[in-house]
Amino acid sequence: MASDSNATNMLQAIRYNRGSLQLLDQTKLPLESVYLEIRDSNDGWNAIRDMVVRGAPAIAIAAALALAVEVSNLDDFSGSTDDAAYFLHKKLEYLVTSRPTAVNLSDAATKLKEIISMAAATTSEARGVFQAYVEAAEIMLEDDVASNKAIGIYGASFIQNHTEKHKLSVLTHCNTGSLATAGYGTALGVIRALHSGGVLERAYCTETRPFNQGSRLTAYELVHDKIPATLIADSAAAALMQAGRVDAVVVGADRVASNGDTANKIGTYSVALCAKFHNVPFYVAAPLTSIDLSLSSGKQIVIEERSPKELLNTRGGLGEQVAASGISVWNPAFDVTPANLISGIITEKGVITKTSAGDASFDIKTFVQKTS
Repeated sequence: MASDSNATNMLQAIRYNRGSLQLLDQTKLPLESVYLEIRDSNDGWNAIRDMVVRGAPAIAIAAALALAVEVSNLDDFSGSTDDAAYFLHKKLEYLVTSRPTAVNLSDAATKLKEIISMAAATTSEARGVFQAYVEAAEIMLEDDVASNKAIGIYGASFIQNHTEKHKLSVLTHCNTGSLATAGYGTALGVIRALHSGGVLERAYCTETRPFNQGSRLTAYELVHDKIPATLIADSAAAALMQAGRVDAVVVGADRVASNGDTANKIGTYSVALCAKFHNVPFYVAAPLTSIDLSLSSGKQIVIEERSPKELLNTRGGLGEQVAASGISVWNPAFDVTPANLISGIITEKGVITKTSAGDASFDIKTFVQKTS
């Protein structure tokens, strides 16, 4: 079984057929397109941790499929159904530790555990439990593409309806496209939908220091899809807005708290502050799986810190040293944008808005209840 996106020309970060998984090594883009064979959950964990695959939706899918491949090729398992369930539960818990900030991963693990437990209670053989897990992971892959396309449609329509302009220029930060999801993308999906609707003047992407996901990945996708686009330095975002060249900002999310506070790639908060000052609407595009209703605010979001080498060396830590030896480094992978800076949260079920423009937060729980 393969993703529906296999039939399109869209870039694929994930190539999957039952029993086989390949992940595009995004650390080598845009100069090389190399796919790594993922044989088990350990390979999946390392690929996620090493940023071979990244983006909250793609991380969740890659983790689930890595384990699916492992059990599809597991011929010598002799345990009971309970043993099979325990095996899968422990593997999922291990995979979640690869990137703790991305809630999609833990959300996927929780849902898959429920399916595993149900299968263990209703089937008589371990193979039946494994089969149920594999099928559930494959459905996640299909659902992610459909979800992203819905986000794109809702986002493009909402942004168009809230402007009098016929052509729009949109700024995005980090990478949220086909390379960050199972296909199409979240924030970049909105940009794709605007472009296909003939209303996109230009997409602007930041370089997204220090790992350069914008210059390496988003620019790569925009060029591939022939979308009119311009790359800017992270520090140029305020000047671009001051010049009146940005009509909206659309970014992704790794985790959204119940009040709307959003964790996304480091630098997102800075862009949001600039947008607020220049009266540019700032939107978050994310599937409902990125929302964590257990968190009342962004203060409870755990922020992952990454290797100092990403700042000390070129190419996100992979190249030559450029900083002075002995300097200390603080390298958070994400920051939290407060809800009061966010104009709307674009999901596959619609756009979450505030009751009034002066509201500091969103009533996300009510939206989720109404659309579930």
